[in-house]
Amino acid sequence: MTRHAKNVRADFRTALASKAMDLGFDVCRVASPTAAKGERERLNSWLANGAHGTMDWIAATAARRSDPRVLWPEVRSIVLLGLNYGPETDPLAILDQPDKAAISVYAQNRDYHDVLKGRLKLLAQWMLSGPASQQYGISAQGEHAAKVFVDTAPVMEKPLAAAAGIGWQGKHTNLVSQDFGSWLFLGSIFTTLELASDHCGVDHCGSCRACLDICPTQAFPGPYEIDARRCISYLTIEHKGHIGREFRRALGNRIYGCDDCLAVCPWNKFAQSAREAKLVARDDLREPAIADLLHLDEMSFRRMFSGSPVKRIGHQRFLRNVLIAAGNSGDTALLSAIAARATDSSVLVRAMAVWALARLADPEYMQAMAARCLPRERDGDVRNEWAVALAGQFPAPDNAMD
Repeated sequence: MTRHAKNVRADFRTALASKAMDLGFDVCRVASPTAAKGERERLNSWLANGAHGTMDWIAATAARRSDPRVLWPEVRSIVLLGLNYGPETDPLAILDQPDKAAISVYAQNRDYHDVLKGRLKLLAQWMLSGPASQQYGISAQGEHAAKVFVDTAPVMEKPLAAAAGIGWQGKHTNLVSQDFGSWLFLGSIFTTLELASDHCGVDHCGSCRACLDICPTQAFPGPYEIDARRCISYLTIEHKGHIGREFRRALGNRIYGCDDCLAVCPWNKFAQSAREAKLVARDDLREPAIADLLHLDEMSFRRMFSGSPVKRIGHQRFLRNVLIAAGNSGDTALLSAIAARATDSSVLVRAMAVWALARLADPEYMQAMAARCLPRERDGDVRNEWAVALAGQFPAPDNAMD
């Protein structure tokens, strides 16, 4: 059992924030492990309603998630760090280019987990180092410990960040900062050091409903509530199966995530572009052509998205999403590339290829494709897509080309 110093000098906090800035972070605050205790009931209610969809790991870790002391009983303070990833251009602009694929801002370069984690470790090492111990009255080196977390652990970063004063959870449930708008990656350092906590953030949403009203799939049952099962980020990233027909048109050209509720927030008027080069959008991921993405095989997919979060959904789910975007494009020039996917080895890919064909092709083309594909199709879901498509239940896209 470690001993806990209660007399860490106040100027340690100033030095901690300064060191965090030196390491590239944009904000550093401290919260008590009990600061988000009111979130337990909210989390349990959300889970009970099934709003987490197929993200079963959230339910499995609910106890640890709602109380940091269950995750690590030794924790006495939580240092919350924010790293700005603000885009250089309006993320909503690409939605008016149906021939291009929209990738969420956060995934247009390096995986933020990798960018943050190394820096969190360096900051944690500095906090517990000999020089810091001697200069700021942190007892002897080795008597304290720290653990770093970036999103993948059962930590409720957003409520904790709000409790630490980094911002507040907006009506879309994401963190909003007066200084950085919607664009902050969050990481945390759990430590046995007892540090003074910062004041809780104040909600400045007021009567604004911009984030709720812009959602294409109506994923917000009400302010400060989200149903992940309707969220485009969930559907394109976390959901492993077929995407429901009721959502496909609403996806538009979004192939990985969705920034609508973030980008529309009025507090983005104070946002800044990311200063970390690894978080600035790569040229080839800003607005890739759907036609090019349809041709990617698994190896070229892995090569193109090496180091990007997009890689984690795998080639099959990626093509599922791209085919939906193709079907929404109105571009009949994509028909041959889509048709090639109608005989893919993946049922996810074949099913969405059928849907995309039905959105773009005329009846004669569909009948010819059905005669080619249906005799060897054994999957029930894919055959059902064919049945619906041949019944003519898909209207032509609004922007269909002549």
